[in-house]
Order: sequence, then structure tokens, then C-alpha cells
Amino acid sequence: MRANPTGKDGLDGGLIVSVQAPQDSPCHATEVITAMAAASLANGAAGVRLDSPEHVAAVRRRCPQALIIGLWKRFHFKSPVIITPRYEDLAAVWGAGADVVALDATDRPRPGGESLAEIVTRAKTELGVTLMADIDTMANGERAAALGCDWVGTTLYGYTRATAHQHPPGLELLRPLGQRLGIPVLCEGGISSPRQARQAMDLGAAAVVVGTAI
Repeated sequence: MRANPTGKDGLDGGLIVSVQAPQDSPCHATEVITAMAAASLANGAAGVRLDSPEHVAAVRRRCPQALIIGLWKRFHFKSPVIITPRYEDLAAVWGAGADVVALDATDRPRPGGESLAEIVTRAKTELGVTLMADIDTMANGERAAALGCDWVGTTLYGYTRATAHQHPPGLELLRPLGQRLGIPVLCEGGISSPRQARQAMDLGAAAVVVGTAI
């Protein structure tokens, strides 16, 4: 069952917990991720953000009503894009039961020569996917929204060559993105305190995504 969260319903003022761990970490085990996700949801999280079809499917079985943002981190030697870089990765995450699929929506080259526009178009026309665009700049946020992405997140602010001189969280993007795009804008990356989370909400974030801070 999917939550079908295209709009802001269920997001306003919410905290989404990023439940992820490196593959070489003991915490990457599916049973650990599932337990951490269930605990986060039981303690008031509006949703969880998970990496890989395996983890999405496991949490969906354990928490059938949960709002799940899924992605798949894939590393390719010739591309800097890691977060759901290809259409086949997106389709796998969606098929595992994610409500929303997050993908890198920067203007960097993707593996296999696919373009963001091609992936978004296929995701919408073939699967009907709700998409969260992980962006780094205002321009890439506007482009993602124009292509048809449903949510925008400041996930990659400070993590690309174009924003290497910036330090997350991307608070400065929240108000202008919210005013121009007309879709939910989530603050993700670098939120380390309740004060910062409150600041993000005051600047118009529909939700705040936290990981390490939890």
C-alpha cells in the first residue's frame, strides 16, 4: 500500500528519518535497518528514507502504512551521480514498495548516457512514480520541478562541485524554492539540532530529513 503523497499532506511540520548505513557497517543488515525504521516511526517520525530495494521492501512488510522515500545508491566509475542514477534503479525501488523515489536531479552526467529528463518522463509515463528531486542549486531545483518532479530536497547542497564552497544545510534555498516552485520543498543534509530543524520549518520547509542527528 502506498501513501500517494504527491502534495504536502502528512508532511507539514514533519520529521523524516534517514535510516541508512554504509554497506560495510553492521548496521546495514536488513533486520537492523528495519528495526531502526520501525522505532523511528513508532516515536513520531512522519516517514523514513531508505537506501536499496531490499531495505524498502523489508520496511514496507514491517510497517505497511509508513511513508517511505526510497533510493538506491549506486557507484559508477565514470559518473559522480550516486543517488538512483539510472531508470532501472528507480524502477527497482518503486517496485519494492516506496511511496516516493528520490534521485539525483543535478545537472551532472549520469552513467549510461541517460538524461534526467528521460528518466523522469519514463518514471511518470510508465510507472506513475512520485519523485523527490535531490538538488544542490536553485537552478537545478527549478529544472527538476519543470520536468515533473513532485518534491524537491536540498540533499546535495554542499556536496557537488558547484556548491563545494557552501556548507549544509541549504537553508538559503528553502524560501526561494518554495515561492517559485509550488511543490513541497524538504530540507535535507546537515541538520544537526532541533534549532536548525525549526529554522528550516520557519523558512518554508514542508519537512526536515535527518539522519546522523538521530
